[in-house]
Amino acid sequence: MQFKTFLWLSVALAVAFAAINWLGLAGWLAAIVVLGSIGMHVAGNAIGTRMQEATDRDLARRGSRFRSAPVPAAHPTHLERRTQVGRLLPVSAGIGGVVGGVAGGTALATLTSASLPGAVLGGVSSAVLGGIFGFLISSFVEILRTSVREALEAERQASEQRP
Repeated sequence: MQFKTFLWLSVALAVAFAAINWLGLAGWLAAIVVLGSIGMHVAGNAIGTRMQEATDRDLARRGSRFRSAPVPAAHPTHLERRTQVGRLLPVSAGIGGVVGGVAGGTALATLTSASLPGAVLGGVSSAVLGGIFGFLISSFVEILRTSVREALEAERQASEQRP
């Protein structure tokens, strides 16, 4: 082993032992998982690059009679187009924020021994979470409604085209 490699190994072990002392065994195991994930990512990248470079893309050289046919572009659906957010999303986020803030603040004030500033801060945090959940739920409902509407329209058009 070269002296330079030995020094790097000793530095890595010193850092590892310091991490065990500072973070405990759970922190050390978390560091191992993170380093293993990084190593597997790098290995996967290297293997994928090697496989991509080894792939034979010239089908004519292999004697294949493959010819690509032109495929017409599909019309974009409503979900693929960029549209403005309707009135339902901000209203739902606002309602979720108000409900979350009132519920969180009231629960903190009545069910715990929180001070008034703590209850207000908890109410604001609950309002933020309520607004996020209101936005997520209304987004899900909007996407579901649009998808069902487009599916029914496509089915209606397909049934009209059949003889």
